[in-house]
Amino acid sequence: MLLLGLETSTARSSVALVEDERVLASAALGVARRHGEFLAPAIRFCLQQAGVEVDRIAGVAVGVGPGLFTGLRVGIATAQTFAAALQLPVVGLSGLDVLALQARYTTKPICATIDARRGELFWAFYRAVPGGVQREGELVLGRADQLAAEIQAHGDDVLVVGDGALSYREQLAASGAQIAGPDIAWPDAADLAELALPRFLREETQRPEQLAPVYLRQADVQIGWAQRGKLRGGAPAAGS
Repeated sequence: MLLLGLETSTARSSVALVEDERVLASAALGVARRHGEFLAPAIRFCLQQAGVEVDRIAGVAVGVGPGLFTGLRVGIATAQTFAAALQLPVVGLSGLDVLALQARYTTKPICATIDARRGELFWAFYRAVPGGVQREGELVLGRADQLAAEIQAHGDDVLVVGDGALSYREQLAASGAQIAGPDIAWPDAADLAELALPRFLREETQRPEQLAPVYLRQADVQIGWAQRGKLRGGAPAAGS
């Protein structure tokens, strides 16, 4: 099964074509706020590099957050447009789950983090299981000192991965955690597609219009409605 993976929940954008866990082609750009300019050319590049026609793609996997507001909107909109045009099923997954998958060979508990800006982090805890990782608890938005306290309360030598770990390295390391390097700093589209593959095989998919971003921060939702009103030439109704 050939899948297209799209990941834009952080400052790094990535696209990949993955067939049965084998990466045929991939592209990435580590420049913030360039998601919209990058995705369409990157998809065409991957198709050319893999030497496959677009009609061979059987599904689209996309990161749905939590993450940076603009990147999430661009990635999900691109996935919806592409999948709807080709009548393909989609699977939306959290970038935190993808980050944790990249660290699946550790014996330590895993904490995946994404820098949420504004002095906050997104995070979730995981443990390695045969064939992957399993999330323990909910996705969380909070300050670095709150995460450090959770790591200390965990009582184990936690491995912290993601760009959030790099942004708050000293504070989190002081809690006793092991901080992963930049090789596990951003969720990647190839890992996203690999993680999504079993769901496609089990037909646990969605229609494109069912994709929804996971923001965690209510202000992002309000900003989205305000921006939508501006784009339509008006303003959101009072209290919306």
